[in-house]
Amino acid sequence: MHIRQIQSGEAIQVVRLFDQYRMFYKQASDIALAQRFLEERLNNNESVIFAAFAEVNGTEHAAGFTQLYPKYSSMRASKNWILNDLFVEGAFRKNGIGAALIQRAIAFARENGATFIQLETAYDNSTAQRLYEQTGFRQQPPETEFIVYRYALV
Repeated sequence: MHIRQIQSGEAIQVVRLFDQYRMFYKQASDIALAQRFLEERLNNNESVIFAAFAEVNGTEHAAGFTQLYPKYSSMRASKNWILNDLFVEGAFRKNGIGAALIQRAIAFARENGATFIQLETAYDNSTAQRLYEQTGFRQQPPETEFIVYRYALV
């Protein structure tokens, strides 16, 4: 298994996985939408994607990916990262791919001067929670410094 950053023009390598990721979160399969979304993020330098590749019958196969979005802090005057997406195809789970992708994301953030990586996961996703905690993430207490508001546009 090896991990590499997906560049602009290479989104097709992870489109199938991204579509499966969206279906995991109860979205309808839509390969065209998945490809368009990823291509826009990469072409506009709006995200960073790392993919894990495994050899299957002598052929390289994308087995998992993670996508990071920048998170800017005016107060800290820093660019940090949101680990927004992490997905490993079912046949490749329990082989350390998720942890390896997280470690690569952490290394990338550190190399680029970030002070933290943030993520969110569902309350009932205990498998992901265990993985995040095993890789060094710590659950944060409810926000005490700031109150978060959201205005729904849809």
